Amino acid sequence: MCKDFPDKAQESYKKRLQSTIFVCKRLKTDIKMTSLQEKTCLECLAPLKGRADKKFCCDLCRTAHNNRLNSRRNNYMKNVNNILRRNRRILTELNAEGRKRVSIEKLKARGFNFNYYTNKSRTRAGGEYYYCYEHGYMPMEKDHCLLVVKKTS
Repeated sequence: MCKDFPDKAQESYKKRLQSTIFVCKRLKTDIKMTSLQEKTCLECLAPLKGRADKKFCCDLCRTAHNNRLNSRRNNYMKNVNNILRRNRRILTELNAEGRKRVSIEKLKARGFNFNYYTNKSRTRAGGEYYYCYEHGYMPMEKDHCLLVVKKTS
């Protein structure tokens, strides 16, 4: 017997150790039982070896599977964000001074999409500014737009 533990403490330690061994033995039999079912990788369908709850054979398959799932779910959102970023980039390139008048044809030629904007605001005179983040435009007469930058505080 160990001299560091009193007899009662040592007995409870042995009981806990025995129950842990029993659990481990039980888990080994469970693993043997589940290994007979022949699980396969969710991505490449290769047979899996190892843990009972393993779903993929390697990190490459796990990443490919999750990327494929996420691309389906987020495809619309990615497309809208790409259009908004392109619109903002075009407005930033054309409006370096902070306020400029530009033809609508020039915006369209660069690929600007007038159907997508992040917010809009109405002026007291009744005009509307359409914004792509902090950069905005207001359609004017004669096929022109006034480009502006919203002042952030």
